Amino acid sequence: MSGHQSHILRTASPDAVGILASVMAFLADRGLSVVESHDFADSVSGRFFVWARFETSDVFDAEDFGRAFGEVALRRDLAWNLRPAGYRPKVLVLASKMDHCLNDLLFRHRSDRLGADIVGIASNHEDARWHADRHEIRFDHIPVSKETKPQAEDQLRKLIDETSAEFVVLARYMQVLSNDLCRELEGRCINIHHSALPSFKGARPYHQAHARGVKLIGATAHYVTADLDEGPIIAQEAVSVDHRATPDRLVEMGRDIEARVLARAVKAHAEGRVFLSGARTVVFD
Repeated sequence: MSGHQSHILRTASPDAVGILASVMAFLADRGLSVVESHDFADSVSGRFFVWARFETSDVFDAEDFGRAFGEVALRRDLAWNLRPAGYRPKVLVLASKMDHCLNDLLFRHRSDRLGADIVGIASNHEDARWHADRHEIRFDHIPVSKETKPQAEDQLRKLIDETSAEFVVLARYMQVLSNDLCRELEGRCINIHHSALPSFKGARPYHQAHARGVKLIGATAHYVTADLDEGPIIAQEAVSVDHRATPDRLVEMGRDIEARVLARAVKAHAEGRVFLSGARTVVFD
């Protein structure tokens, strides 16, 4: 509809009867048309989540909405936020030598299918610089060694501040973040790894998987926590393989899956479709 805009309302609260009705009644009473909505009661955490996209007129007053909805939120114990549906949060991407995930994110960014704006690329190697140059995106080379890791992480913190990045993506960044940095980035740092973990750790995981005759390979995207590769899962994918797949074929398939799964997780986070619920996530695709 001409002259109309869309906004997204997110709420999270202790589960109780009538929360969804309260939210939707508020929107209806203000003449706001809901065009997409999702809700979920998590029996594990006892939390209730709502994601709603609604249309507004071009004279929509977000401050007035906030004041009025704040009364509902106080009465129903809701944590909430409102944003324009077209908002694109800023993201900093970290990569190492393997660039398949980075390349896919950049393609989606260029074609406006990522849901976020990549404002910088940082790497512990120079290999990714040409990607940044090609896309006219800032590139920072931050070498990391055991001795210089604290200084390197301070550089990352400075870079996050300078770029105003709202979240960070580890696109096969082959460095383990410190516990302190993981805590600082809690809920706003996404990692990708092959789903052969924890069975096949270390170098050449797909070759290890081939040697064991695995019948499934896949990838997992999750929020980073101090517990290595054990943060809340956002997206996963697995495909069947058989004895005909060579190690090189497994690597090729695995990298394709990693790129798809990471992009799906980044887009879901960027669009506000992911809610943290304890050690789990609620994802409204």
